[in-house]
Amino acid sequence: MLAPGMEEQLKKVPGFCDEGLHTRIPHLNGFVSCDVFVGYRAVYRISFAMAVFFFVFSLLMIAVKTSNDPRAAVHNGFWFFKIAAIVGIMVGAFYIPEGPFTRAWFAIGVCGAFCFILIQLVFLVDFAHSWNESWVGRMEEGNSKCWYAALLSCTSLFYGLSVVFVVLFYVFYTTPEDCTENKFFISFNMILCFAVSVVSIIPKVQEYQPQSGLLQSSIITLYTMYLTWSAMSNEPERNCNPSLLNIITQIATPTIAPANTTVIPATPAPPKSLQWWDAQSIVGLVIFVFCLLYSSIRSSSNSQVNKLTLSASDSAILEEAGGTGSGAAEEGEVRRVVDNEKDGVQYNYAFFHFMLFLASLYIMMTLTNWYSPDADFKTMTSKWPAVWVKITSSWVCLVLYLWTLVAPLVLTNRDFS
Repeated sequence: MLAPGMEEQLKKVPGFCDEGLHTRIPHLNGFVSCDVFVGYRAVYRISFAMAVFFFVFSLLMIAVKTSNDPRAAVHNGFWFFKIAAIVGIMVGAFYIPEGPFTRAWFAIGVCGAFCFILIQLVFLVDFAHSWNESWVGRMEEGNSKCWYAALLSCTSLFYGLSVVFVVLFYVFYTTPEDCTENKFFISFNMILCFAVSVVSIIPKVQEYQPQSGLLQSSIITLYTMYLTWSAMSNEPERNCNPSLLNIITQIATPTIAPANTTVIPATPAPPKSLQWWDAQSIVGLVIFVFCLLYSSIRSSSNSQVNKLTLSASDSAILEEAGGTGSGAAEEGEVRRVVDNEKDGVQYNYAFFHFMLFLASLYIMMTLTNWYSPDADFKTMTSKWPAVWVKITSSWVCLVLYLWTLVAPLVLTNRDFS
């Protein structure tokens, strides 16, 4: 929907772009055509169709316990009808009139994306714990110096990148006399990251939580820096939110004027491009894909992700039908498997679809850079609510990680293994 040339096809949809022609964009003297944001309208509608589809299935799959439930067959089959249904919803979504729909769907998208950011944190924390556990185990098996050096190198790299990002944030996203909010965001998150890193290596925490360490804290710190950057990238004040092109220009252009030369006053920062391939959007999509892949290939039976998705602790084992007692099939014999979820499903079907519902909203907000078009598309600009949602998510992420560290100390009667 955002590909070059697609806007010409989208404008052929009746009423989809007529009232948006020659719309004024804030911070820009002049008008732009509907071509600039017609792709955003399409993304909203495609995501609406996906979200509705998965949300309906989430409600439909509530309390499915075994594959004997007729609804389980709908979850695991009927692919032609399900694909036809989602395509039909997508087509119908393009005929939803403008007005309250855009504002309401933006608000829903912000809330859903906020929840998915927290779910991503659970994936990252689980990945960090699994990584640390794996390398510490290999250290104890032998060649400890090599694995210790690898662990130290990765931890130092992540902390080093975080420090570099903090310096770049202060240089490009703050000014001496302005950008108070950005200064607060950067400083406060830096202090919080330092605090959780210290907590992770406190002897008392190490005693109750042996797998905690600086590797996990470094990954969470780097993720927090990304969320901070992502929040500042949505700030409406353009002098506090330069585009990547402006940053490169500032780096390449000398800032000190030679003697006896007239200094030309700086021009106002131009507006950011209304395209999806902003740097923070690309990073967001990369993290999304990584978390999706990790959730698919993880194998730890004690995984926090398994607990999040209400999955069974043991993986499904497919049994052969019609085979011998040893399980060996005769040469040329067709090998078949029987239903392995008659006694209980291996994961929560309803929560599976609900996570895909949240993922659809997160993708929508990421592809549209969290820009908020109003009901009549008179403006399309970043809004402060999007900034506060992202920065708040970074604080909630740090609080959740801190809780994973101190929970065993507080609730000593519970098993946190």
